[in-house]
Amino acid sequence: MEDGRSESLDARRKRLDAELLARRKVEPEAGSNRQASKGYALAVKLSSEFIAGVLVGVILGYMFDRFLGTSPWGLIVFLLLGFCAGVLNILRSTGAVAQPGTGRHDKSGARGEDDGK
Repeated sequence: MEDGRSESLDARRKRLDAELLARRKVEPEAGSNRQASKGYALAVKLSSEFIAGVLVGVILGYMFDRFLGTSPWGLIVFLLLGFCAGVLNILRSTGAVAQPGTGRHDKSGARGEDDGK
């Protein structure tokens, strides 16, 4: 009788091991790869938006100084403006700040703007 129990126990343990192995192969790899790729995509998007803002500020500042001869003040001012624009772009991308052009709506769905009457 004990021999039959040990065989059924071994069979159940092997079946359980096979099921656990199959789940480990399918679930973590698919889920973690998707999450990692989404994270990398978001990181690249946010960093490129910030870098683009700073680069545009530097280019505009350099051009401003070059044509008006105000070196280095134009570069400094536009670099700071580019930095602020980059941070604002990141905040908009993450949803921390509302997109431009979105106004407050009243309960009926119409904008709360003055119609001139």
